[in-house]
Amino acid sequence: MDFQNRAGGKTGGGGVASWSESNRDRRERLRQLALETIDLNKDPYFMKNHLGSYECKLCLTLHNNEGSYLAHTQGKKHQANLARRAAKEAKEAPSSMQPEKPRVEPKKFVKIGRPGYRVTKQRDPDNHQQSLLFQIDYPEITDGIIPRHRFMSAYEQKIEPPDRKWQYLLFAAEPYETIAFKVPSREVEKTEGKFWTHWNKDTKQFFLQFSFKLEPKIIPPPPPNMRIPLPGRPIFNVVPGADWD
Repeated sequence: MDFQNRAGGKTGGGGVASWSESNRDRRERLRQLALETIDLNKDPYFMKNHLGSYECKLCLTLHNNEGSYLAHTQGKKHQANLARRAAKEAKEAPSSMQPEKPRVEPKKFVKIGRPGYRVTKQRDPDNHQQSLLFQIDYPEITDGIIPRHRFMSAYEQKIEPPDRKWQYLLFAAEPYETIAFKVPSREVEKTEGKFWTHWNKDTKQFFLQFSFKLEPKIIPPPPPNMRIPLPGRPIFNVVPGADWD
């Protein structure tokens, strides 16, 4: 066959390569490129069997040499299996694909001791509701720090044996040590005017006041031998066996 004078041929050349020849040449170029850029020791799917040939553990294919395996890794089948495996792993472990949240290092302060304080017990003269007023002094408080507080149950603390009759009110502000007050474990009324806090930046004093909720009065039932009087009528004790004139 005359390869020089056919359509598309070039004088002095070997003629136009066929599709199979072009495909073979392309695979050879990919193999050479892969040999230069890919380290097979780091490929988790590359394995050499006892017969001296090579296997792809992902696609379960056999290869006579490393170049054949590398050419396989650039093919559609291997790439499709890689994408399928990545999708499966992402579905089974979605949390591992999420970006890690940046860690915030806690600020460290040198403690300088406990702050001064004053506790005042109060009682409403009208309804006898009990309340407590706390005044904590922080003269050396760190700039930009606002005192914090929170209630803690007896089962959260590790200093004393837990007793459900008591709870603890904590105050904290750097660089002072955290202090806690032991108060009765009663429900606190947090409505407006019954629970408030105030931080005085000028005097460096923190105020907190709260009131305990009023407990409903329980009226004991009348004795079983007593009748409930009606309005305008006297009441008589019923005495068994008594004669009435």
